[in-house]
Formats: sequence, C-alpha cells, structure tokens
Amino acid sequence: MILVIGATGILGNEICQLLAAEGKETRAMARLTSDKMKVRKLEQMGITTATGDLRYPDSTGPALKKIDTVITTVSSMPFSYVPGDNDIQHVDLNGMKALIDNAKAAGVRHFIYTSFSKQIDEDIPLRNAKRAIEQYLRQSGMAYTILRPSCFMEVWLTPAVGFDAENGKVQVFGDGRKPVSYISYKDVAKFAVRSIENPAARNAILELGGPEMLSQLDAVKIFEEIEGRKFEINHVPVEALRKQMNAATDPMQKSFSGLMLSVAKGDPIDMKEVLRDFPVRLASVRDFARSTAAIA
Repeated sequence: MILVIGATGILGNEICQLLAAEGKETRAMARLTSDKMKVRKLEQMGITTATGDLRYPDSTGPALKKIDTVITTVSSMPFSYVPGDNDIQHVDLNGMKALIDNAKAAGVRHFIYTSFSKQIDEDIPLRNAKRAIEQYLRQSGMAYTILRPSCFMEVWLTPAVGFDAENGKVQVFGDGRKPVSYISYKDVAKFAVRSIENPAARNAILELGGPEMLSQLDAVKIFEEIEGRKFEINHVPVEALRKQMNAATDPMQKSFSGLMLSVAKGDPIDMKEVLRDFPVRLASVRDFARSTAAIA
C-alpha cells in the first residue's frame, strides 16, 4: 500500500489522482483540520484516509500501518505557514525527521521525498531544512527517492508572485535573463508515481525541470504572444532581493526572499538523462500560458 502525505495540496492531490487511475491501493494522510471537501473527494476516488499531523509525531503511527511506500509533498510554505506552529522548524524539519523515523519503525521500504532544485543554494531556513532532511533520509536505511523540481510554473508564473498575465503586469526578479527550467506540478506528480516501481528511482536523486530552459523574459514573451499584447514589466534588482533576505527575521519571509533570489540567478536543468529512464511528456510554459488564457 502507498501512503501519500500532503494529499490535500495541489501536488499531493494530483499524485492521488494518478494512483487512483492506476488502481493502486492508496491511503492519504490528512489533518483533522484539513478541508473536509478535499478529504471527501479523495475518498470518492477510492482512496482510504487516515488522520495524522507532522507537528505531532505520535499521530502518524496509524497512517503508516501496512505501508510499503511513502510519498510526501508536505511543506509549511507557502500557504499554510503559521509562525511557531505550522512552520519550517515544526513541519519541514522536526516533523519530517520524525516521520522518517516512524516510517522506518513501521517497516516502510521506500520513501519518496519532495525537495527542490540543488541550485537553490541560499542560506535560508527552508533550503537548510530540506537539505538536512535529504541527508537524514539517505542515512535512514530505507530505499529513498528524492525529487528536486525546479520552479512550478503554476506558482512562479502566476499573480501569487507578481506574474499577473491577466492584467498584463509582471514582476521580474533580477535582470530576468537567466534560464529557469519551469516545470508543471502535474509532471512532478508523474515522476513521483513512476518512482514507485522504476528501479532507476531507487536510492536516487532526480533533478526535475521542464522541457526547456527559459529566462523570465522568455516566459513573458510567450504570454505576450498568446495574450496579444505587451506586458508592463517591473524589475526587482538582485541587490534589493538580497537586502530583503538578509533583513528578514521571519523564517518564511527570509526563505521566500531567498527563493526569489534563486530565480533571479537562474535554475537550468538538463532533463535528457532523467527522461531516458522516465519517458514523461513534459508540459511547456507555452502549454501553461495557453491553458490560463483559455480559463480567462
């Protein structure tokens, strides 16, 4: 049986949909406070649910019973962050370490962990937590797969971070000329699911990007072509991002500033080798731009 942790989030939910479509016996762990409608939809897919919360390590035991593979997509950032409670220290670091310990004790054989690109190298709390968990998992004795996706286009090319295509206003980090391998979360979900049975995923770190390396300005041009108009572009200088990161005292704000700085520095990922082992048809930025234009 497969346990998905983070199943009510966009990535975890997509993973659950793929597993259900393949008829895989799947359990989803959700908090007592999780959106009841989302939990109900999981159950309607044929997925069993169990309660558990990484902030309270003892609560994950029942969900881990009779589980062969764990897939976790959980993070306190960006949408559910609460300082001193649902935060990087309690969830991304301590909670994840305890989950790994509990999974090993429960007899889990394969643990699939969602991290992020190795090229995100700023000294920020989220990056430090994820790298610490990667190392902890590798030393756990369980078979592991570490997924390291680049920037999700469904986040970094949306108004959530200042990329407002609908209103033709875009915030660009740095000069906007460094290449980034934007990837769809739906493709990350495919890699997660295929990692369950693919021998190439065992004890492996998979750097994941989209089908092309595009600068932020390249992405803007694609959206402009599809929207049929020029966008207003506001550049945020690298110096301003670094100053913001260094001045931040809240771990989330420091981490988010560091992530923006990492985008400014670029995150190109060559997918040739990974695609040889995992033949996934990757969605492009143009595909995403067309889909958002159609919705609008």
